[in-house]
Amino acid sequence: MDRRFFLKGLGTTLALPYMNSLQGDVKETQINHKMLFLSFGWGVTKQSWYPNKSQQGSEYELSEGLKPLARHKKDFSLILGTEHQYNKQGHWGSTMFLTGANRYAVPGRSFSNTISCDQLAAQAWGENNRFSSLQFDCAKPSVSGHGPGLSMSWNQSGKPMAGMQNPVLVYNKLFGNAGMSIEEKQQLISKRGSSLDAVLADANKLSQKLTSEDKDKLNEYLESVREIELQLAKEKSWLGKPKPQAPLQEPQKGLKGYDEIKLMYDLLVAALQTDSTRVITYRQPVESLLQSLDVSITSHNMSHYGKGDRLTVSKLRDEKQSELLAYLMDRLKQTKDVNGQSLFDTTTLVYGSNISTSHTLTNCPVLVAGNKHILKLGEHKIMPKGTPLNNLWLTLLNANGIRQESFGDSTGMIEDILV
Repeated sequence: MDRRFFLKGLGTTLALPYMNSLQGDVKETQINHKMLFLSFGWGVTKQSWYPNKSQQGSEYELSEGLKPLARHKKDFSLILGTEHQYNKQGHWGSTMFLTGANRYAVPGRSFSNTISCDQLAAQAWGENNRFSSLQFDCAKPSVSGHGPGLSMSWNQSGKPMAGMQNPVLVYNKLFGNAGMSIEEKQQLISKRGSSLDAVLADANKLSQKLTSEDKDKLNEYLESVREIELQLAKEKSWLGKPKPQAPLQEPQKGLKGYDEIKLMYDLLVAALQTDSTRVITYRQPVESLLQSLDVSITSHNMSHYGKGDRLTVSKLRDEKQSELLAYLMDRLKQTKDVNGQSLFDTTTLVYGSNISTSHTLTNCPVLVAGNKHILKLGEHKIMPKGTPLNNLWLTLLNANGIRQESFGDSTGMIEDILV
């Protein structure tokens, strides 16, 4: 019997959540590998987040900032010492985090980017999911130290991919419109398609009047329009397939900071649980996190900690972020995927920032967890100075079956983090 069960009646088909009593034997060939990338701006507190350099391997002691993760110590590894050689912007914690691109690589442009590693996974896996990937985001990302972009993700052309900042919006994207008929959904998609056709027609007329430089800008815009067209085409192909039953209640509006992050974690777990997607990125808020903790110091001022209140707040930020990450790991361990396996055991979870501490861009704080089928966990590893962070992305892509000879400025695989 198929692991996904359906109830049929009254002209409606509802996908049931996974049920233990209906599972058979889980086979290795049924593993649905997933990837989850989480980023935070402004880095961490140097003296209280990084473990002692002399304690590498599995016998290291958790630092003060990582102690909330103690119950999961054997299930994550710290891969430290890496960097993106081209990123020189101390306020950009997420812009190049998953690309490692050189912003000046295109002559005549002050900014360019390349495809992010999550989108290579989306290209490889996304055909059989309702959403090839999902991008979660936060309000005012620049204030939280993330830098330019609309999410962590960048498409094949190096253009930003829009993220969802509102938990209610995320919930409705995953589970909403249940009461709409197929005809009503078709009309909605057709209306959006007609609007795009009108935009393209106007753009073609406008193009005849533009300079070469402005035509390049227009073409960049049209690329995003064509991406929306592809999304609409995929929506059409899924019209006859019902959205899954929501495994959680519709979120309440207005949550910010700590509670918002926790809710977004619940939603990304639900997205993976229902096989709505296998690839998710999330730029997490730092500014509103501090506000929700009744901190009056801004996140940027906190990042310039030395002594006193700013240092105290920076350490509190580390503690609360680790506390939330521990909650996410709990949820992933407690939840089964559509094949009856633990989400934690089949998901490669990456948590980190392009900024290490203050505005320093070397020794990126990166934690890798989950996916016991490919990852060697429970270790503290410091890479040789100058090791590209793209080496880690290349390693994780290939370990998940997404074959790549190289990725950005990568110089090779990090073989000893794999089983």
